[in-house]
Amino acid sequence: MARADDKTSGGEAWRFRLRTEIQQILPMKSYKTESQSTPKTEVKPDTLVLDTHTLKDLEIFTSETGGKSLLQFCNLSRTEGATKVLRRRMEHPWSSGERILATQKSLLFITQQREVFTRLPEYVTNRVHYYTNDILPIVTQNNVVEFSLGALSLRSTHNRHYFRIRLGVQVTCTLIRVLREFVDQTELESPVGELGPLIEEMKDLLKRPRLAAIPDYEIGSWAWKILRLDQVFRLHEKVATVRLLQLIYEIDALVSMADVTEKYNFVLPCIEEGPLQVHAEGLVHPFVQNAVANPVELDEEHRVLFLTGPNMAGKTTYIRAFATALYMAHLGMGVPARSFHFVPAQRLFSSISLSDDLRSGVSYFRAEALRVKAVAQAVAEGYRVVALMDEPFKGTNVKDALDASLAILTRFAAQKDCLFMFSSHLIELREELTAMNRVDCCCFSAEEGEGRLRFDYLLRPGVSSQRLGMRVLREEGVFDLLDKAQKKNEVSLESSETIDSPAV
Repeated sequence: MARADDKTSGGEAWRFRLRTEIQQILPMKSYKTESQSTPKTEVKPDTLVLDTHTLKDLEIFTSETGGKSLLQFCNLSRTEGATKVLRRRMEHPWSSGERILATQKSLLFITQQREVFTRLPEYVTNRVHYYTNDILPIVTQNNVVEFSLGALSLRSTHNRHYFRIRLGVQVTCTLIRVLREFVDQTELESPVGELGPLIEEMKDLLKRPRLAAIPDYEIGSWAWKILRLDQVFRLHEKVATVRLLQLIYEIDALVSMADVTEKYNFVLPCIEEGPLQVHAEGLVHPFVQNAVANPVELDEEHRVLFLTGPNMAGKTTYIRAFATALYMAHLGMGVPARSFHFVPAQRLFSSISLSDDLRSGVSYFRAEALRVKAVAQAVAEGYRVVALMDEPFKGTNVKDALDASLAILTRFAAQKDCLFMFSSHLIELREELTAMNRVDCCCFSAEEGEGRLRFDYLLRPGVSSQRLGMRVLREEGVFDLLDKAQKKNEVSLESSETIDSPAV
C-alpha cells in the first residue's frame, strides 16, 4: 500500500506521472537547475571563457595565500543552493552586453527594493530540499479507499518515517504560503532584468491547481491530510516543488551580488558598443585595504600597455586589480572603481603565477611559451581577447627575453579587437616600444632617499629606468649576513692554523 521505491505497487504509474509533470514544467524554465547545468568542458554561448590557470591567478574559487577567494568574497547568500548558483555564474560570466545589462538591471532593482526581498523564504529551503530528496515511503494510490488503507498502513508501520514526512510537509506548506505573499507584493508586479522571468515562472508554478489548493493556514497534524499533501509535494508536483526551490536560489544569488555591490560601494559598469575597450578611473583591487586607485585606458588606439617598474612597486597588483574588475563587470555586478566603461570580451587570459612541471617534463620557459600559445590560439580563432602577462620570458636568457618580448608585443599591437597588458623589467625595449603604434608605456616607481625605499603605487607615463635590485638586497641585510659569515669562517680558519702550528 505504501512504497519506499519504484518496485512496489503503483511504481510504474508514478514514473509515468512524473515524466508527464516534467514535460509540462520544463518548457516554462528560463534557467537550468544545478543538476542540468552544462558540463564545464563545454563552452556556452554568450559567456566569457577563463581557463583554469586564469581562475587560479585571479583567486576566483581558491586562494593559495590562505585568504578569501572571490567566490567567498561575493557570497552573501542565505541558502546553500544560492551558493551553488553563484558559483555557476562565476564559472560562466556573460560575454553578451544584453545579458550583462539584464543582470545589472536586476541588481539595481533589488537594491532599490531591498526590503521586498527580505520576505523570500530562504529559511526553510534546506529542510524542503532534504524532504524532497529523502528516501521515504509514499502512498501512491489516489482512490479514497485505497489511499486511506495505504495511509493507515504507513502511519502504523513506519512511525519514524511518518514524522519525517510530517515535518517535510509542514515546512513545504510554509514555503508555498510565504512564496505567495512574496510574489503578491506590489513592488514585484513589474520586475526587470533577469528577475522578470524568474518571478513570472514562480507565479505560474504557484497557480498550478494542486499547489494553489495548499491552504493559507497551518495544516495541523492529521495524518490523512499530511499524507495527501505528501503526495502533492513528492509525487504529483515534485518537479514544480523542486523548481520553486531553484528559483529561490536564483533570486538569492542575485540578492547576494546586489548586496556586495552596495556594501562595498562598487559602481555598475557602463556597457559600450564597438571594438573592444576598457576605460576605468579610480580602479583598485577589492582585497587590498587602503588601496591606491589608478586608471586604465585600453582601446583600438591603445591595444597594448607595456608596464615597467621595480619589484614591489605595484605592477602585479595593478594587473590583478584590472583583471578582477573586468571579470566582475562580465558577471553583471559592480566593480571597485569610480567609473568603468567596457565592451565585453570573449576570452580572458592571465599569466601571473607560472611554474615548471617536473612530472610532465615542462620547463619554466616552455610553460611560458605554452601560455603565450594559448593566447595566440584564441586570437587566431577570431575571439575578442584580453590577455595579461606579468613579466613573461623570465625562464630564458636576457637576449632571448628581449627578442621574444619585442616579437610578441609587435604582433599583439597588430591584433584588432584585442587588448593586452604586458609587465616587464626589460627597459631596453624603451626606444622600440615608444615608437610603436598602439602601444602605451606606463610605469610604477620608488622614492629613493636616505632611508628605505618608499612606494606610492601610482601609475605614471613612460618607461621606468630604476634599477633597485642591489639596493633591496642591501636594505634587507643580505650582503651583511654573507660578509659576517665570511669573516667568521676566516677567524675560525686562523684559529685552526694557530693550533696546528708546531711549537718552536
